[in-house]
Amino acid sequence: MDETYVRVRGKWMYLYRAVDKAGNTLDFMLSERRNGPAATKFFAKALFSNGIPNKIVIDKSGATAASIREKSKILQRLSCSIKVQSVRSIV
Repeated sequence: MDETYVRVRGKWMYLYRAVDKAGNTLDFMLSERRNGPAATKFFAKALFSNGIPNKIVIDKSGATAASIREKSKILQRLSCSIKVQSVRSIV
């Protein structure tokens, strides 16, 4: 999962994106805000569209990490374990 700031039709928005290990985009969402509720909404959308992954790699975004922790608690109750790995963005 990744998020970045992009300009869409003259307005700055956050682009949330889920990619597979080959770099192909699995899902995306544009949001006016980069916060916990937006990240949670995207994470839920990506899980619903693509199923439950074995591992999620994220950057150091606090909002993304919080949303994954929230959803991970729900998934643990369903006996689904997801490895979450945090990496530093390289730009």
